Amino acid sequence: MSLTSSVGLMAVFLVDFVDMIFISTLGKAELAAAVGYAGAVLFFTTSFGIGMAIAAGALVARALGAGAAEEARRRATNALIYGVAFGAIFALLVWLNLAFLVSLLGASGATLDLAVQYLQIIVPSLPFLMVGMVGGAILRAHGDARRAMMATIWGGVVNAVLDPILIFGLDLELTGAALASVAARLTIAYVALLPLIRHYGGFDRPTAASLTIDLRPILAIAVPAILTQLATPIGQAYVTRAMAEFGEEAVAGMAIVARMTPVGFGIIFALSGAIGPIIGQNAGAGLSDRVQAAFREGLMFTALVVLVVSGLFFLARPALQSLFQLDGMALTIVFLFAGPLSLMFFFNGVIFVTNAAFNNLGHPFYSTIVNWGRHTLGTIPFVLVGAAWFGAPGVLIGQYVGGAVFAGIALLLALRVLSQQGTTPKEEPFARQARLFSLFHHRR
Repeated sequence: MSLTSSVGLMAVFLVDFVDMIFISTLGKAELAAAVGYAGAVLFFTTSFGIGMAIAAGALVARALGAGAAEEARRRATNALIYGVAFGAIFALLVWLNLAFLVSLLGASGATLDLAVQYLQIIVPSLPFLMVGMVGGAILRAHGDARRAMMATIWGGVVNAVLDPILIFGLDLELTGAALASVAARLTIAYVALLPLIRHYGGFDRPTAASLTIDLRPILAIAVPAILTQLATPIGQAYVTRAMAEFGEEAVAGMAIVARMTPVGFGIIFALSGAIGPIIGQNAGAGLSDRVQAAFREGLMFTALVVLVVSGLFFLARPALQSLFQLDGMALTIVFLFAGPLSLMFFFNGVIFVTNAAFNNLGHPFYSTIVNWGRHTLGTIPFVLVGAAWFGAPGVLIGQYVGGAVFAGIALLLALRVLSQQGTTPKEEPFARQARLFSLFHHRR
């Protein structure tokens, strides 16, 4: 599940990585910095989609594990509808406040204008990305990681083909990169929906009654999952602003690291989405021993991948310097990550695995607590101290040290939740959260 999902993810991330290479070759530091600022905002919007995808995947997987195929199809239909509707509203709010959001990150002048121009093209396509993400989550809930992978691979292919044509051939620079990304999102949405229609019974005809049935269960997972995911870009926004104090070279170096990370650790990013359906289906079937085994082996898998990738990053230092034409502070930051600091990505992986367990075992708010703690208390004071002691490199050092602290907290919480599996009375998952939304609705 992780390997097939990661291939699809890395196809998209690799295109982003190549985008940065193309933009770096233009020789304009403000373009690379603009992509860095825009990336933080796009991370914010994408995190909303991840939250909805988590809700869809968890609910469909548990219904399938319990043998309720019709319920699974109804939940898939409703999750997709709510995802598009909520995504469109969220995209509109972000689009109307782009200049304000980018300025909060520390951008100004020409760099600010370039970042806003780039985002004005991409942000309206968020509903299509939501279709692709929710559709991919539903496919993985069925265990069909290969078709979920193909959706993102085709998106990556479209982006890779259009990038050089639009950026260089038509001399559109950032505008060309943005248009290529929009085309990729449309492709991902189409390719994710097609196999659901052809191979898994498609979707139900939505009615007011059916939409109402699943609204509360979806919100019970989606709201804490979205809050959980939004913590990451907000924490990253603070890190970006802290790095902006050291100049555009430092921001450009961090933007390159931000593109390197998902390319190298795509398998770890995929693991959180891949292990969720495995935990969910086995929890739905009452197999607590397999739930615990999936969690334990997920951590072992994370450690192995991080060791291998960190070694490859270290060996690739000369190639990275040449590819991105690095010097000065950008070179220092990239070399810091490519080797010693990348080893600490293991702790990010621990948080990914524990969050997947929380979301699929009826404790989504634990994910919210962990992520917000990690990106506030685990980021701000650590980054402040790191920047004061080591300058721009200290910003990244502080961010990773804080992550390690909260990974330990997340692991302790997860072990507690897992120890309760099979010892507590079996009830409908997320029933408590659904009751809370019901109580809120009646009080209103």
